[in-house]
Amino acid sequence: MTESAEPGEEPTVHRVLVIVPTYNEKDNVVRVVGRLRAAVPAADVLIVDDGSPDGTGDLADGLAADDPQVQVMHRSHKQGLGAAYVAGFRWGLERGYDVLVEMDADGSHQPEQLPDLLAALSSADLVLGSRWVPGGHVVNWPLGRQLLSRAGNTYVRLMLGFGVRDATGGFRAFRRRTLEGLTLEDVNSHGYCFQVDLAWRAVRRGYTVTEVPIGFVERELGTSKMSGSIVREALWRVTIWGVAHRFAQLRGLLGRGG
Repeated sequence: MTESAEPGEEPTVHRVLVIVPTYNEKDNVVRVVGRLRAAVPAADVLIVDDGSPDGTGDLADGLAADDPQVQVMHRSHKQGLGAAYVAGFRWGLERGYDVLVEMDADGSHQPEQLPDLLAALSSADLVLGSRWVPGGHVVNWPLGRQLLSRAGNTYVRLMLGFGVRDATGGFRAFRRRTLEGLTLEDVNSHGYCFQVDLAWRAVRRGYTVTEVPIGFVERELGTSKMSGSIVREALWRVTIWGVAHRFAQLRGLLGRGG
């Protein structure tokens, strides 16, 4: 991506790393990475495989062998989405990338929309691909799942008091300085809760967070990783964070009143 420059200045070219966590995505990983490389040829790709027993890691190694812009991180076992992304972030930060992107491996995030997220970074510190802002939409989702996602995001806004419409989405682009300011070492949330955690941290630290509308497409191949435990983790963590946040607000009000 490039950042707009002042007249007479050369634009700054950023090194972009797209982190793609995988677990049992043999049906999708080759196709998704191929689309990604075509959509943003300058971007590098890091596949973070959590010891997939279906051979996803071997397919990823084949992609890396054929393309120097594709790298693979092998982890011994499934440790959760949040842990995979944190490992990928650290890998990218250590290697000097300026922009780090989260993207699913199942085809639900359309690589062709990544240029829109990268362009929005010219005036933001974190860009979220959003299903629930005007222009955003979902494809092939049953009504029940749409209601669950909308209700979950409404609950997040009410409990945490911030205006992000799609805090649980996982298609997003971070500036390097944003990740460096989010104290990743103490992130231990997973699943959707991980996405809420990072977005809320960014807002609390004063970073500019922008939502860009995306079309989210339900996977066609493979098995969804959505589970009741992921929903329950998000619910209780957001509740705990929200209660603590509201209590801190109340203490502040009482302190000023005294």
